[in-house]
Amino acid sequence: MATTAAPDLRATLRSGLPDHYLTPDDIAVMFKVPKETVYQWRKKRIGPPGFRVGKHLRYDPAAVRAWTEQRMADDEAA
Repeated sequence: MATTAAPDLRATLRSGLPDHYLTPDDIAVMFKVPKETVYQWRKKRIGPPGFRVGKHLRYDPAAVRAWTEQRMADDEAA
C-alpha cells in the first residue's frame, strides 16, 4: 500500500513569502536617506507600501522592488 506524504506546511506557508521583511532602517539604508524621510514618505503615502505588525512597521521586499521600478519608469517617462 502506497502512502502519500503529508504536505510540508512550513513550505506551503513560506512559498511566496520573503525570508524576512524590511524595516524602516533597511529602507533608509537602501535609499541612503534619513529614517525620518522614510516615515514622511509613509505619512504622505508617496513611499513604498508598508504594513504594521503590532507596533512595528515592515516592508515586503517585492513591494519595495515594484515601487522602485515604478518610480524609475515614471522618471524615464518625464
